[in-house]
Amino acid sequence: MQYIANLEKTKEIAAELAKKARKGDCFCLTGDLGSGKTEFSRSFIQEICSNANVSSPTFNIMQIYEVSGSTIYHFDLYRLADTEELVEIGLEDALAGGICLIEWPEIAGEILPKDARNIKFEIIDEFTRKITIQ
Repeated sequence: MQYIANLEKTKEIAAELAKKARKGDCFCLTGDLGSGKTEFSRSFIQEICSNANVSSPTFNIMQIYEVSGSTIYHFDLYRLADTEELVEIGLEDALAGGICLIEWPEIAGEILPKDARNIKFEIIDEFTRKITIQ
């Protein structure tokens, strides 16, 4: 599916996917810096955990949000250098035990589940993105 989206439409898409998300689901978010990955993640997480103060995990690499027996793991793998670091941060455990949103997932390669949803963000202009969900 492809969407041409402004910020509000991006939030709507994220909320709809969040409503259907279940334990074990993995969403891999790719796109250039500033393309909307973190805004999408914020809306997704807030749909499930409305009181969450969602920030980018760029410096912490991972943020965890818990609500009603569900755990959401939000990863930003931008700064990681090799796959050994993925084990150290607990990516495999998170994939088995919760809902995962992974920005910059390319380094994770074979660790990612085969049924992970790939969501690609492309900048069209300052306010518009093309979002492709596979």
